[in-house]
Amino acid sequence: MKIATWNVNSIRTRLGQVISWLGENNVDVLCLQETKVIDTDFPLTVFHDMGYNTYIYGQKAYNGVALISRQPMKSVSTGFCQVLENLEPKWDDQKRVITGIVDEVRIINLYVPNGSAVGSEKYQYKLQWLAVLKTYLEVLLKCNSDIIMCGDFNIALEDIDIYKQVDTENQIMASLPERQALREILKLGFGDGFRKFNSQGGNYSWWDYRTGAFKRNSGWRIDHHYLTDVLYKQAKSCFIDISPRKLEQPSDHAPVIVEV
Repeated sequence: MKIATWNVNSIRTRLGQVISWLGENNVDVLCLQETKVIDTDFPLTVFHDMGYNTYIYGQKAYNGVALISRQPMKSVSTGFCQVLENLEPKWDDQKRVITGIVDEVRIINLYVPNGSAVGSEKYQYKLQWLAVLKTYLEVLLKCNSDIIMCGDFNIALEDIDIYKQVDTENQIMASLPERQALREILKLGFGDGFRKFNSQGGNYSWWDYRTGAFKRNSGWRIDHHYLTDVLYKQAKSCFIDISPRKLEQPSDHAPVIVEV
């Protein structure tokens, strides 16, 4: 089974690129982030005509996640509150979480908050959101031992995941509290699919639109696949496909594909 994650930075703007990419890449599940569209405006018909089942959780102009699956998915839920019933509803104001099961594997598609700047209100929200995510995963792991958690994490976990050395006290997406919050989540039993196969630097999934970052490969690896133990051990490959980033008006992220 092949699962891809891709922050498309607006599904309507990037629809042609996504359709073309799906035609060239035989993936079983495509996890999209930053769809930036309310559910009634999502281009469902296009994916259905290609033979995909589509599950969406969106909002206008911001955030939004979707699962595009060859097979129908079971136990699909959106947000945190469908799993954490006593959680404050505010944690689902932003549409960032969707999950479903295919071939007995639970796929969790995440768009983690960016955090804006270290010390800001949005930064504190990001850390709290990650704590909620940990509790959410603890509940799901009681029911499903085979999980692939993927998406745009907005965190470069190691220095090797960034094109240059940064100040880990003040750099958003690389600060020590962010990294520690993610490490606490991974301690639940998740391994980094990409790092199983590639321990080298210079491999990135996001490049700032500004200052010609992509041409200079001044990127960050912030889009990840994290797999529970059995899936991690049986994983066959995991790679970043930079070809869509070379197109005109691309997303600033590239797809990342894992095969298990």
